Amino acid sequence: MGLFSFIKNAGAKVFGIGKTTEEEAAEVSAKAAAEELRLEELAARSLEETIRDLELQVEGLSVLVDDDSATISGLAFDQATREKVILVVGNSDGIATVDDQMTVENIEPEAQFHTVVSGDTLGKIAKTYYGNAMKYPVIFDANKPMLSHPDKIYPGQVLRIPALD
Repeated sequence: MGLFSFIKNAGAKVFGIGKTTEEEAAEVSAKAAAEELRLEELAARSLEETIRDLELQVEGLSVLVDDDSATISGLAFDQATREKVILVVGNSDGIATVDDQMTVENIEPEAQFHTVVSGDTLGKIAKTYYGNAMKYPVIFDANKPMLSHPDKIYPGQVLRIPALD
């Protein structure tokens, strides 16, 4: 007896047992896609839970995550709540874009957004937008509860800058 040659994967085709390389690859690909979908679903549920934990009032809140994009929908109590929800989702690891599909119950003027750069402080940002560094508490309050301390901001973070009354 010696070396025998066979047609690779023929057994799976002829006898209906095992899987061909193509079938195995398709199965691995399907499992990877299902795992990614499961992770995206978990990320979306986690974001929804975070929004609820922060006591942001949104009726019918829905967050959908697709790769690095998130879509949010629901009825926000006011414009500030809507903007805070956008920031909670957008400032989350792995999210690059947020598609805001929310509606607002109590209409208010929209705030501006500022992306923090290295060297920024709330005072410096307040000076830029309001002409007065001492107005930094307005920005801090506008970003509660996402900010826990005025000195705890980081580059890349996006902040709400509301209009002054």
